[in-house]
Amino acid sequence: MNQAIQEKLAVLPAQPGCYLMKDRHNTVIYVGKSKLLRNRVRSYFRGANDKKTQRLVQEIEDFEYLVTSSEIEALILEMNLIKKYDPKYNVMLKDDKSYPYIKITAERHPRLLITRRVKKDKGKYFGPYPNVIAARETKKLLDRLYPLRKCKNPPGRPCLYNDMGQCLACNETPPPPERYRKIIQNISSFLHGGYKTIKKDLTRKMQEASEQLNFERAMEFRDQIQHIEAVMEQQKMTLNDNADRDIFGYSYDKGWMCIQAFFIRQGKLIERDVAIFPFFDEAEETFISYIGRFYLHQHHPKPKQILLPIGTNTELVQDLLEIDVHTPYRGRKKELVELAMKNAKISLEEKFSLIERDEARTVLAVEQLGDMLQIEMPHRIEAFDNSNIQGTDPVSAMVVFIDGKPNKKEYRKYKIKDVEGPDDYETMREVVRRRYTRVLKENLPLPDLIIVDGGKGQMGAAQDVLENELGLNIPLCGLAKDDKHKTSELLYGFPPEVVPLSRKSQEFYLVQRIQDEVHRFAISFHRQLRGKSLFQSKLDKIPGVGQQRRRLLLTHFKSIGEIKNAPLTEITKLGIPKNTAETILSHLQEEEQKEDK
Repeated sequence: MNQAIQEKLAVLPAQPGCYLMKDRHNTVIYVGKSKLLRNRVRSYFRGANDKKTQRLVQEIEDFEYLVTSSEIEALILEMNLIKKYDPKYNVMLKDDKSYPYIKITAERHPRLLITRRVKKDKGKYFGPYPNVIAARETKKLLDRLYPLRKCKNPPGRPCLYNDMGQCLACNETPPPPERYRKIIQNISSFLHGGYKTIKKDLTRKMQEASEQLNFERAMEFRDQIQHIEAVMEQQKMTLNDNADRDIFGYSYDKGWMCIQAFFIRQGKLIERDVAIFPFFDEAEETFISYIGRFYLHQHHPKPKQILLPIGTNTELVQDLLEIDVHTPYRGRKKELVELAMKNAKISLEEKFSLIERDEARTVLAVEQLGDMLQIEMPHRIEAFDNSNIQGTDPVSAMVVFIDGKPNKKEYRKYKIKDVEGPDDYETMREVVRRRYTRVLKENLPLPDLIIVDGGKGQMGAAQDVLENELGLNIPLCGLAKDDKHKTSELLYGFPPEVVPLSRKSQEFYLVQRIQDEVHRFAISFHRQLRGKSLFQSKLDKIPGVGQQRRRLLLTHFKSIGEIKNAPLTEITKLGIPKNTAETILSHLQEEEQKEDK
């Protein structure tokens, strides 16, 4: 713990507020809140912490805090700060997923869609469905039952769905608006719990068709009934009052928390949502912060009521969300809350082995790699690889791994501009220069470790640019490959020496994953560029020939050879000026002479 932190700890106020932990790059890595800032912030640096919290504390180089007038103000401020800074240790509050809705469009010929955005477009929205599969299955069932528009054909033009009786818009005589209003009314009734009435009606129609010996039609009704049972009647857990509620339960152990939400719609449990994440504050405060973020930042629609476990500060949640928040002490509601708690505990226990295995593959592997190289833990690793075929279309690629996992949003592709021919060393110089000149100019985060795909030559080229041109002192490694193009050894230092990594160690698997990923990314980029160049026409290089004239020539003559052998008058008949036609023929004949040589 540095002197600056010690001095700040001594003057912390005993008031509610938020605190922001920062690393050596002055980046906010964690945001928390507390009723008593003095006690909470000091607890990180004094006393025993689990290994996960120790890892956070090891990165803290500074902190700042903001005092609020109440606990609820601290809660709201915490959520806003997390949204602003996106700290890497606030894992559980970074998932901005949205839930799908079923929508009936407000068109002359309405359609049934799945959407994640609710707009003021006069359409009807039903949901949300926490499970997108459930939404799709429900839509599929409704498509079978109701003949709304399912194609892009203009009205009156038959389609396959029309032949099956599932698309009224393609009838020769379009149906009147009243027919659609009746269908929309039926769909609304279906999605609001009236599917049992529809099932009963289908059962009656099936029996009538069977009595009339129309067994094929009876089988269609039977299949529709089975789909209703499969999609809409899977859940048997119900409440009697048909109200919409969300029920939350949580469990925590070893610095990890699992939260389960049960979604009750029309009195029926339709789906659940599960979140498992590490936490660094008090369990109840983390639980409440999660609920606030769940509704206010993930934009999950608020139900009429939320049910929470005994002991939760329901007044704080109610003030935050401005809806009814209740803690049941008896009856069916209490049983459902306890069931959510039980499921959370079971899920957490089941996930621990997977979490530990994942940590061994990622964070622990990064720690061990840092120990092997005798550097600080390399949280951010940037790796480079070059790709070309005999010097043509040379490219380079960079991938970023944070705490042992790829961060694809920060991958970068580079077209090589200043290097001619297959010069891997100069290519490495150019791409490293371009990357870190921009990093310095735009004040982007610097990596803790750079890995280049190559040996001593590539390492020397990169190191020369970093130290002598840019004045950067960043640990640099090289990755050599064997004759089968597999990761062979890790090189480090100057002169480079082999780092003794066991081929069965997690740190070896980590550098192998990094090398495979950067190689894959570089190769895919090179193939993409080379594929474009292969499809370029010789006409593209001729002055006066743009995309329109090129298409005109190839449509009329079918090939470059036919254009080259065509008389001048035949080209000018296409509306191409005589001087441009002469240039085309001259250019193609010159190209042929070069190829003959």
